[in-house]
Amino acid sequence: MEKRLFTVTANTLAARDTYRMRLEAVEPGFVFSGEFVDIAIDGFYLRRPISVCDCGPGWIELYYKVVGEGTKVLSVAKPGSTLELLTGLGHGFDPSATGRAALLAAGGLGAAPLYLLARELKAQGKKVSVVLGFNKADEIVLLDEFRALCDEVEVATMDGSVGVKGFVTDAIAKMDPEYDYFYTCGPMVMMKAVCGVLKGGGEASLEERMGCGAGFCYGCSCKTLVGTRRICKDGPVFKKEDIIW
Repeated sequence: MEKRLFTVTANTLAARDTYRMRLEAVEPGFVFSGEFVDIAIDGFYLRRPISVCDCGPGWIELYYKVVGEGTKVLSVAKPGSTLELLTGLGHGFDPSATGRAALLAAGGLGAAPLYLLARELKAQGKKVSVVLGFNKADEIVLLDEFRALCDEVEVATMDGSVGVKGFVTDAIAKMDPEYDYFYTCGPMVMMKAVCGVLKGGGEASLEERMGCGAGFCYGCSCKTLVGTRRICKDGPVFKKEDIIW
């Protein structure tokens, strides 16, 4: 974990109530897929944990949804302003667990950390199939980016406005992808369904409200087959077979 100051270079509306923020720093630190940052917001005691969507030398990119007063303040941050971030948080995905082909299943903003994972997998020469699920068309993010990067992409919307009408699992059934390992991120009920339907090994990035974000307060504990674990420190990524839903 490292504390660094970042400069906001972009903070734009990407979908309904959803923003894309790009941040730059001289030394942003190492970031791997599935890790998150914890952002300090003026006037609020607790930081806001947000998954890293993409990164490069000197920059990181985040997607976040305005769900309360803290993220509302974050949404009006102007280019040139600075934010204090804790970086290098969490236990991320394991791209090496995939042999030749991976399936990525995302619900809502669960698409964000899976995009960085997709880049890592493609850099290793692996086939990547992606299924994205949203409620409505105006909530869709990163679709064009996944299509430009991955081998096959399917979309599901609950109202049928784009792609398959229904759940992520419905789109997976339509795609019938080839994979030897899967990764999923999104609402808990969605990930439980995905882990129940898909055969073989996989990993899920769990979502939970966090206090400290570094494992001190145990406020985001979850039950696993190997005991109680902290989502912020031991996760947020856990192996499918270890999770007690």
